[in-house]
Amino acid sequence: MSTLTHFNRAGEARMVDVGAKPESERLALAEGRIRMQPETLRQIQQGGHAKGDVLGIARIAAIMGAKRTAELVPLCHPLALTKVDCEFEILDETATGSEPAVICRVTVATQARTGVEMEALCAVQIGLLTIYDMCKAVDRGMSIDGVRLLEKRGGRSGHWTREA
Repeated sequence: MSTLTHFNRAGEARMVDVGAKPESERLALAEGRIRMQPETLRQIQQGGHAKGDVLGIARIAAIMGAKRTAELVPLCHPLALTKVDCEFEILDETATGSEPAVICRVTVATQARTGVEMEALCAVQIGLLTIYDMCKAVDRGMSIDGVRLLEKRGGRSGHWTREA
């Protein structure tokens, strides 16, 4: 098992030194889901929400979340991102068998000395939180879950994919 890298020998928090690592192409894909009432999903799909295009605004928020990750996660390195792509998948009650949901998937890429997993995970969370914020007036019972890394590429550890 690997050791935790964000602590020095005395157990104090530190930012990992990546200066000696070579730059390489890095990519991460993450996803998460927000569950909601059927009427809430219908308003999102029909664009009839009073605050505007919920998914369009959530997409911009996810991109901004990826770009600002180092400001939110204390020991995360600031990175120059080369790509942030955010997609939403609508799951109505017939697809889920229960509560409707919106799945948010974010792909982040860079050329850097460290990976972009945190940026992808942060982007998913911010995108989903934006959906919650825009829809909370009609559905305070929404829930966010299943936020996870699906794939990462690049770096010394190579390619990793979550098993189905």
